[in-house]
Amino acid sequence: MLMSMPQRILIAPSGFKESLSAEDVADAIAAGVRRALPGVAIDMAPIPDGGEGTAYTLAMATTGQLVRVRVHGPAGGTVDAHYARLGGAASGTAVIEMAAAAGLSLVPRDRRDPCATTTYGVGQLIAAALDDGAERIIVGCGDSGTCDGGAGALQALGARVLDSTGADLPPGGRHLARAAFLDLSGLHPRLADVDIVLACNPNNVLCGEKGVAPVFARQKGATDEDVEVLSHALKNWATILERDGNPVADVRTGLGTGASGGLGAGLAAGIGATLLSRFDALLDSGLCGIDLDTRIGQADLVITAEGSIDFQTPRGKVPAEVARRATDAGVPVIALAGSIGRGAAAVHDAGIDAMASIVAAPMSLADAVANGWRLLSDAAEQTMRMILIGASVASRQNGRQAVAVGG
Repeated sequence: MLMSMPQRILIAPSGFKESLSAEDVADAIAAGVRRALPGVAIDMAPIPDGGEGTAYTLAMATTGQLVRVRVHGPAGGTVDAHYARLGGAASGTAVIEMAAAAGLSLVPRDRRDPCATTTYGVGQLIAAALDDGAERIIVGCGDSGTCDGGAGALQALGARVLDSTGADLPPGGRHLARAAFLDLSGLHPRLADVDIVLACNPNNVLCGEKGVAPVFARQKGATDEDVEVLSHALKNWATILERDGNPVADVRTGLGTGASGGLGAGLAAGIGATLLSRFDALLDSGLCGIDLDTRIGQADLVITAEGSIDFQTPRGKVPAEVARRATDAGVPVIALAGSIGRGAAAVHDAGIDAMASIVAAPMSLADAVANGWRLLSDAAEQTMRMILIGASVASRQNGRQAVAVGG
């Protein structure tokens, strides 16, 4: 079978956390591809995953704008945050990335303690969007530095989380062990009129062995003892949400309830937010201007990318989602990654046909991050040159077969 060169390539990457935005990743890959294939048509579709950069990506995709807001930081003090006011057909929709107000990158390394950090600033962003007249709000969950069950966000929206004496609880997940009552009578008045959707990884749940504390808290600075403290506190918090909050099918192990340190459970039970797969919410809502499936169908090849490809990639990460859609359309997929880790071979079953690390020689993480754009660009160029060789070999074989047949 004759192998031909792709005429149209779709570049649909995630961002590289704390290094390159999804837009930067797409630009770097495109630059490398063009060095190998100067005439190829390139379509770039940076993919939001709910984490860092989501609001910016969707603002750009819809000709919207970012709105700057100063909010309470996850570790105290204040931080400069933002949300997106979408444009075009999505006018009236606000997109909030919780990481802009309570992300791990906002917590100094020497203060990373998910028992103490708070989502209060996330609630302030939601309130700001409500005050701005938003008709619907999408909250992207990802890259969080918190594990407070969304209690802080609820407090910022007017709820009261009380102990057995009727005193308001201070911020931080550890204090949820003392939660006795949730008073929702003072919630922001516009919450009743606005649809709020949380775009989350549905695999994340609040409680149990696979709950947010045992699975994710250590990544946010927790010790083994902290994990036990948070697990107990969130179990109690679930009881309070079940009794005093809005009806939720399963606040403990329902899909997405553990998103962003339990923000999913808190906002679902506290303000009636809908929990959706982040890709259903961000790519299939018809509001966000990306139209990924159509663009995949127009491509001969898809290149996706992520900071790390490993056993977790098939569990709701961008490359696996892109590959799933490309497989349905019969379009091959290549994935580039900052690193390829344990269990990465599983991504082939998820639809990724080939993968490559952008790090061609031993180097420190700091050097890889500092040189990420160049490394990505070089890796994309070399990948395309390998495809060129494959096409050349196939062409020669086809020519020989033609000669033999014509004999």
